Amino acid sequence: MTFEEFKASLTSAQPPKGLSELLNSLWYDGRGDWEISHHIAQDINNYDGARIHAYLHRKEGDLWNADYWYSRAGTTRPEISLEEEWELLVRAFL
Repeated sequence: MTFEEFKASLTSAQPPKGLSELLNSLWYDGRGDWEISHHIAQDINNYDGARIHAYLHRKEGDLWNADYWYSRAGTTRPEISLEEEWELLVRAFL
């Protein structure tokens, strides 16, 4: 699946079959459902899950919590827009 196909799938009622939990989380966020996205991300217990979790708390505006999760992911908060970060994450996990 390409990024463009992933983005186009956001008009569907359900995520495409076969997506990883990482991409499922980002799909729901892309549809504007932060709660489901966060619920999925917090159950992914690895660096990638922590990275999405960090992004979601940054989007929420909870920067202290976001910075904690960026640290857990082995990185720091990026100096890019939320839209750019979402795209980078989707592209990384496709």
